[in-house]
Amino acid sequence: MNDENKISVVINTYNAERDLERVLDAVKDFDEVLICDMESTDKTLDIAKKYGCRIVTFERKTYNIVEPAREFAIHEARFDWVLVVDADEIVTPELKEYLYRRIKEDDCPDGLYIPRKNYFMGRFMRCHYPDHILRFFRKDKTHWPPIIHCTPVVDGRVEKIPAKNKELAFEHLANDSVENIVNKTNQYTRNELERKQHKHYGTIAFLWRPFFRFFKAYILKGAILDGKPGFIKAMLEGYYQFIFLSKKYENTENI
Repeated sequence: MNDENKISVVINTYNAERDLERVLDAVKDFDEVLICDMESTDKTLDIAKKYGCRIVTFERKTYNIVEPAREFAIHEARFDWVLVVDADEIVTPELKEYLYRRIKEDDCPDGLYIPRKNYFMGRFMRCHYPDHILRFFRKDKTHWPPIIHCTPVVDGRVEKIPAKNKELAFEHLANDSVENIVNKTNQYTRNELERKQHKHYGTIAFLWRPFFRFFKAYILKGAILDGKPGFIKAMLEGYYQFIFLSKKYENTENI
């Protein structure tokens, strides 16, 4: 196989020992597995060495280092095609086969959005599928902006893997508890305030946005079919919007 048909898997890690063996076992047959570690203090590096991964280090200086670390890591990869995998995501054999097949085709895009299966309270959440994420691309046509939770920018054509092909989706091993989601809500809304500091929302938004977020998740996206966990997750979606709007109002009043 020539280098233009080879794929580097890039995984950014920080204290990722919990799921890393399962993640690496799923990608061990790719042409390269590159671990970009952000100064882990657990057994992450021992596991990576056990699997023969190439390891680079990105210094952990500030809280918002994930995106700069991703930008650094993808350009450290040896091959033109890069698949970015989180340390709690499983690549299925079907997805691996699909990616290698696509890069040999003349009409292969420069980037691919990959669907992802998410879980809550041990149940697959219909309301969070397909959750397409841009994780496969040509290295020389891609950069990752230093903005938290941003999407990489591909200078070329991108496509989405059809959601109907669930065997081609990442398996997201994270199974967040309510406590974790509430904690992340505080963190994520803080980040969203920075991105939307120039936007303005009226009083009606306090009713409309949380309700619509709940309605979208519960009815339109199918959480109603997931029993009580689905209802709880949909309510947490509405809660997120209410917290964001409350913080936005609070910051505006204190200016």
